[in-house]
Amino acid sequence: MSTTTIALAIALGLAAGVVAGMFGVGGGILFVPALVALGLGQIEAQATSLLAILPTVLAGAWNQHRYGNLRVRTALIVGIASIVGVEVGARVATGVAEDTLRRMFGILLLAVAAQLVWRTRRRASSTLP
Repeated sequence: MSTTTIALAIALGLAAGVVAGMFGVGGGILFVPALVALGLGQIEAQATSLLAILPTVLAGAWNQHRYGNLRVRTALIVGIASIVGVEVGARVATGVAEDTLRRMFGILLLAVAAQLVWRTRRRASSTLP
């Protein structure tokens, strides 16, 4: 791993941490495209992202808990239920072609963006007189 790659990885981690702390978005939305740009394959980027997000999740949850914003029971229920989903998702990811997986990830990003735009426009229109 080159010095440039390490520097880019550090910058990616800092950026993902800031965005996750501000907006609560999953680091995968940032990590996966950046890791692919750094030369990892789609599957490797997704797998690496799963581990790389742990420190961000722990720090963010701890800070939000200090502010009184964390619902521990809800988080545990969702987290435990997601274990099954992660197992299924990993099996699907390793069973499809990498190009197909990359397209599926792109569709996910577009869907998330569309939902954010739709919700923002709906809220803006509901506040108009």
